[in-house]
Amino acid sequence: MALEILKDKCVGCGKCVKACPFGALKIFEKTAVVNDKCTLCGACESACPFDAIILRRTHEGTSDLSQYKGVWVFAELAKGNKINSITFELLGAGKKLVSDLNTELCAVVFGHNIHENTLQELIHRGADKVYVVDSHEFAHFNDEPYSYALTNLIKEYKPEIVLCGATSVGRSFFPRVAVEVKTGLTADCTALDIDKEKRLLLQTRPAFGGNIMATIICPNNRPQLSTVRHKVMKEAEINKNKKGLIIKKEYNSKNIHSRTKVIDVVEELTNTVNISEASIIVSGGRGVGSPENFKLIETLASVLGGAVGASRAAVDSEWISYAHQVGQTGKTVCPKIYIACGISGAIQHLVGMQSSDIIIAINKDPEAPIFKVATYGIVGDLFEIVPKMTEKFKKNLKK
Repeated sequence: MALEILKDKCVGCGKCVKACPFGALKIFEKTAVVNDKCTLCGACESACPFDAIILRRTHEGTSDLSQYKGVWVFAELAKGNKINSITFELLGAGKKLVSDLNTELCAVVFGHNIHENTLQELIHRGADKVYVVDSHEFAHFNDEPYSYALTNLIKEYKPEIVLCGATSVGRSFFPRVAVEVKTGLTADCTALDIDKEKRLLLQTRPAFGGNIMATIICPNNRPQLSTVRHKVMKEAEINKNKKGLIIKKEYNSKNIHSRTKVIDVVEELTNTVNISEASIIVSGGRGVGSPENFKLIETLASVLGGAVGASRAAVDSEWISYAHQVGQTGKTVCPKIYIACGISGAIQHLVGMQSSDIIIAINKDPEAPIFKVATYGIVGDLFEIVPKMTEKFKKNLKK
C-alpha cells in the first residue's frame, strides 16, 4: 500500500491534516505533504473533498491455491512431552474439515527426545501423517525456533489449513508464522467450518467484546491459519487400529537463530484448580454480592469435587482472582456440569461456558439470559438454594 498526493488536484485546504489521527500530514506551499508517521489508515483519503489523495492498495495473494492440500494441527507438548489436550480437540475438528475437503489430516510436533508412543497417540487420534522436529533447540518453547521450523515445513509441504491452540504458545508464535508465509491469521476461534464450493475455512470468533460472532475467511492466501480456543470442541476419539506415517525432519542448528535463550523453567506453585480441565464447575457472579459469600460457592464445589469459576463482574469487583474467570476475556470451559450462581448470562460469559454438557442456572431474575442456555433453571435466592444443594449432595455422596 502507498499514499499518493495528486499535486494538480490538491488546493491545500487542510482537511486531510485535521482528519489524520497520527499527525502525518502538513500543508507546505499549498500542498499536502506526508511524513513517516503515516500508517496508511486512509482517513485522509475519505476526508479530501477534491479527490487529491489516493491510497493505492496492492494485493499479494498466493499464486496457485491448488498447490495447497491437507489440514495440519500443531501438537503442543506440555511437561514431560505430554500432549496438550487442546491438540486432541483440534484433531477432532480436523476430522470434519478433511472430510469436507477430501484431503488428509496431519499433525506437527516439535520437542526433544519425543517418545514414539507420543507420536502414535496422535495417529490414534486421527492423524494420517505426523511431521516431527526433534532437537535440543526445541526442548523448551521459544518463538523464533518454532516459527522457523513451522514456516519451513509449510513452504515445503504446502498445507491448505493449519490450526493451533489459542494457548500462550500458539498466541506467541503463530502470528510470526503468518507474517513469514504471507497469509492471514484468525485468532481465538470458537467454531470452524468449510465452504465446500470455494474450499474456504469459515473461522468464527467473538468480536466487539463478545457482542457479535464474526465469521472470517482468507480467500486469496494459503495456508489458512487459525488459533482455536480451548474446550470449545470435542476431542477426537481414540482408534488404536489406525495406522499413519511418521515423517522426521531435521534442520541445521546454524540456521535456527534466536535473540533469546531459555535459562530456566520455574513451575508456578498454586492451589488453584485448572478450571479448563475440570469436569464440574460451580461459578459465582455479581449476585454473590461479596468475596466472603464466595465461600458458599467454594463449599459446593468442594463437595462435588469440582472447581470454582466466576464471571467477569465478580473478578472485576476483586471478589476472586482472575484465574477463576470464565468467558471471552477469561477461560473457555466445557465441563460435564456447570452450575451458575447469581450470573445473569452476558454474551461474553456465555461464549466461555455454553458448550458444557449440563448447565444449571440459579438466579432471582426469571428473565436472565442465562436461562436461555441452561439445561435446568432455578428461579430463586442463591443464598437459600446453594446451602440446601450443598447439604443434599453431602448426604447423597456419602452413601
